[in-house]
Amino acid sequence: MSANENKNRSAALIVGAVGVVFGDIGTSPLYALKETFAGHHPIAVEPASILGVLSLIFWTVMVLVTLKYVAIIMRADNRGEGGSLALLARVTELTRNSRATWFVTMLGIFAAALFYGDSMITPAISVLSAVEGLDVVAPQLKDYVLPITIVVLTGLFWMQRHGTAPLGMLFGPVLCLWFVVLAVLGVISIVQAPQVLLALNPVYAAEFLANNPWQSFLALGAIFLSVTGGEALYADMGHFGKFPIRVAWFAFVLPALVLNYYGQGALLLKSPTAIQSPFYLLAPGWALIPMVVLATAATVIASQAVISGAFSVARQAVQLGYLPRMQIVHTSHMEAGQIYVPFTNWTLYLAVIALVLGFQSSSNLAAAYGIAVAGTMLISTILVSFVVLLAWRWNPWFALPLLGVLLLIDAVFFSANALKIGQGGWFALVMGLASFTTLTTWRRGRHLLFKEMGNLTMPLDQFIRSIENASLKQVSSTAVYLTSRPEGAPSALLHNIKHNEVLHARNVLVTVLTAEIPYVVDADRIEIVDLGHSFYRVLVRYGFMEQPDIPQALVTCGTKGLAFDLDKTSFFLSREVVVPKLAPPMMLWRELFFIWMLRNAQSATDFFRIPTNRVVELGTLVEI
Repeated sequence: MSANENKNRSAALIVGAVGVVFGDIGTSPLYALKETFAGHHPIAVEPASILGVLSLIFWTVMVLVTLKYVAIIMRADNRGEGGSLALLARVTELTRNSRATWFVTMLGIFAAALFYGDSMITPAISVLSAVEGLDVVAPQLKDYVLPITIVVLTGLFWMQRHGTAPLGMLFGPVLCLWFVVLAVLGVISIVQAPQVLLALNPVYAAEFLANNPWQSFLALGAIFLSVTGGEALYADMGHFGKFPIRVAWFAFVLPALVLNYYGQGALLLKSPTAIQSPFYLLAPGWALIPMVVLATAATVIASQAVISGAFSVARQAVQLGYLPRMQIVHTSHMEAGQIYVPFTNWTLYLAVIALVLGFQSSSNLAAAYGIAVAGTMLISTILVSFVVLLAWRWNPWFALPLLGVLLLIDAVFFSANALKIGQGGWFALVMGLASFTTLTTWRRGRHLLFKEMGNLTMPLDQFIRSIENASLKQVSSTAVYLTSRPEGAPSALLHNIKHNEVLHARNVLVTVLTAEIPYVVDADRIEIVDLGHSFYRVLVRYGFMEQPDIPQALVTCGTKGLAFDLDKTSFFLSREVVVPKLAPPMMLWRELFFIWMLRNAQSATDFFRIPTNRVVELGTLVEI
C-alpha cells in the first residue's frame, strides 16, 4: 500500500470515527449545561456559578475521557476489541482459578446489563432534545415535538433491518459538519465575552465545590451528562483502531466540545435568561431551523451508534454463553461488524417510545440518564485495575494512587447520579437489573443443563468399545453429531444407535468452542482427533465477535485431511426438553424463566447455518 493510500485510509478512518464513536458525547451540548442550571436541582445563573460549572465540565471531560479512556483504558484492548464483555474476557484470563474470578465476572455482566439501560435512554433523550429546538423557533410548534420525535425514532429502528451501510457513508461528514458548527458558534460567543475562558483554570471548579458543597454535589449529576458517550471510545475501538479515535478526539472533537460549552457560558454571562435553551440561542434567528435539522440528524447518528453497539453486545453475549441463541442477520457482505438483531432492535424500540411518552421532555429524561453510564464507567475502572496490576505490572506506588483517584471520582459521580433514582433514574436501574437477571439466569441454567447432560451420557472411549461387537447396520454416508461436551458420547448418537440400530461409515463429533478473544485465526480454527473405529472428534473455535458456520468449518477440515461431501452428510442434533425438579437448584421462577428462554432460542440448525434438509433432531428429557 502506497503512502498516499495509507493517508487516505487513515483519513477515512478518522472521519468514520467522528461519525460513529463521538455521536453520543458530541450531542451532549444540547442538554448538559441547560440541565445543570435549569434541571431538577437548579443553580442561580450568576458569573461565579457559570465559571465554576464550566470549569467542572472541562476538567471532568479531561479526567474521565482524556485521561481514563484515551490514555489508559484504550490500552486494555482484547486483541484490538473493546467494550465491557471484551474487557471482562481479558480480565477473566488474568484472574482464572482465583477467588476474584466470580467477582469480576459479576461486575462485567452487570456493566453489560447497564449498557442496555443506557442504549434505551440515549436515543430518547438525544432525538427529543434536538426536536425541542422547534419550541425555540416558534412556541406554537411545541405540540408537534413529541409526534415528530416518535416518527423519527420509528424510522430509525425500522431502518435497521435494511442495514446502515448506505447511510453510514453520510455519518462521518454530517458529524464533522456538526462539530464545525459547534466550534464556530462557540467562538463567536466567546469573542463577545472572553472572560469566560478563565474557567479553564481548575481553581474556579475548586471554589465552586468549596463554596457550595451540597449544591455542587447535586449539580454533578447534570455535569456528568457532558461525558455520557465517552465509553464509546473504548467500545468502538475494534471498528476503527486506537490511532484514528485518538486523533479525532484531540484534533477535532475535544476542541469543538470545549468551545461550544464555553460559548454557551459566554452567552449566559451576557444574558442569564438564555438558560431556557443556551445551545439553540447561540445561533442567529435565521439559522434556527437549519440547526434543528442538523441537530436531529446528529442525534439520529448518535442513536444509531448506540443501537449498533447493542447489537454487538448481544452477539458477544450469545457467543460467550450469557444469552440464548438468537437470530443475527448480517446486513453487509463487506463488513462483518454490520449486523441486525431483530429481538434486540424491537425491544429497544418499545422501551425508547415508552420513555418518550412517559417522560415527555429531555429535562425529565435527563434525570433518568447518567446513572447507567456512571455505573458502567465505575465498573470499567475496577476491571482495568486488574489489567494495570496483573498484565501491565505498573509500579504499585504509581498505579494505586492513580487508580484510587479515578475510582473516587467515578464513585462521586455515581453517588450524585444515584440521587436521581426517584426522579427517573430508577428506569435505568430496573432495566439494568432485568438484563442482569436475564444474563445470569441463562448462564446458571446452561451450567446446570450441561452438568445434568453429562450425567446422562457415557465416556466416549467406553461407548466406542461397547459397539465394536454390536450387530449394527452400517450405511455408507457420514454422520455429524453436534455436542457441547467433547469428552462424552452425544445423546443424539446414543438415541440413534438405540432406536435406529444404525452406524454410519464415518461419525464426526463436532464441538463449537468460543474463545475469550474477538477473532480466531484460521490456523487455530479446526482441531481434528482420530478416535479410531470410524469416529472423529472435531473442535471448531470462534471468537466472541464471530458467527459460527458449521458447513464452512467442515469444508475447512478438508485441508487437514478430513474431507466432507455435504450432500452425503447428515447432521444429528439433540433437542433438550427441560423440566424442573421437585427441588430445583435455583429459584423456581428463574428455572421457569430459563426453560422459557431455552424453548424460544433460535434453533441450532439456523444458528450454525446447517442445511435444514440434512438435519435429524432427537429429543432428550432433562430435569434440572
